[in-house]
Amino acid sequence: MENRIEFTKEMKRDYTILIPNMLPVHFQLVGDVFRLHGYRMELLQNEGPSVVETGLKYVHNDTCYPALLCIGQFIDALQSGKYDVNKTALLITQTGGGCRASNYIFLLRKALKKAGLGFVPVISLNPSGLEKNSGFKITLTLLLQAMMMILYADVLMCLKNQVEPYENEKGACAKLVDLWADRLTEQFRRDPRIGALRFRENVKRIARDFDAVPYTPAEKVQVGIVGEIYVKYSQLANNHLERFLLGQGCEVHVPGLMGFLLNALDHDIDDVDLYGGSRVKQAGFRWVMGYADHIQRVIARAVKGGSRFAPPVPYRTRWARAGC
Repeated sequence: MENRIEFTKEMKRDYTILIPNMLPVHFQLVGDVFRLHGYRMELLQNEGPSVVETGLKYVHNDTCYPALLCIGQFIDALQSGKYDVNKTALLITQTGGGCRASNYIFLLRKALKKAGLGFVPVISLNPSGLEKNSGFKITLTLLLQAMMMILYADVLMCLKNQVEPYENEKGACAKLVDLWADRLTEQFRRDPRIGALRFRENVKRIARDFDAVPYTPAEKVQVGIVGEIYVKYSQLANNHLERFLLGQGCEVHVPGLMGFLLNALDHDIDDVDLYGGSRVKQAGFRWVMGYADHIQRVIARAVKGGSRFAPPVPYRTRWARAGC
């Protein structure tokens, strides 16, 4: 993009990188991985009417709601006085496909310029090298650790959803999620490989810890939250829907993130068959799909072997049940 502000190596040392709060558990864990690699990441917590009003002020009102909220949250945070705007950068995903998510970054830069903040660097987190920044590199180690953290977050969210409605001490499950986030981060800090090498053992221990949370059995209505990825997960976007449903006596279930990522990868594999492309890349995608399927089945066995809970359903199982 013309006049794009690059995030440089010098900026990495003392800039705070803000990330939107879409998946609280997942982004907490992935943010910890980035911090281990020297990035000063902060997950935004600002919400409320001011975020919406800011989004409406700087984004066209025909733009989709998730874009409005993401951009509104960023600019609201920068205008809050909490951050030194001359030492702050923003991070947003860019899919590279034909959907609107590829264009959020350009809408964000346009909004920043309109708000007098056009000097704030915006980092594109994308899988295909759409934009590069000398101060922001996704190394193989960082990528693998982030993927492991997403798998761990799926497990934590799945088990939390099954225990939280019945916990005797309110907040016990949330504390357990935070405890395991710290434990997993410390494992990766001591040895970059250990979180992966101990994966099966860690999942069993996580399941057992949730199994040990004091609870009172009860009959509750089970409710699943589905839909657009940002609104489905973001408390800001869905007005704390999960908390509301818990307050109404429901057991709430939200699907994990890995299924969404594997579905996108599945489409990339099909695209090569339908429209052409690199067969080598397709073979690599197939290997990743096979390995992810193996890991998800490891999770299922570990959870079943260590607790009374239903594990996250592997992506391939969902795919088969859909009759595809």
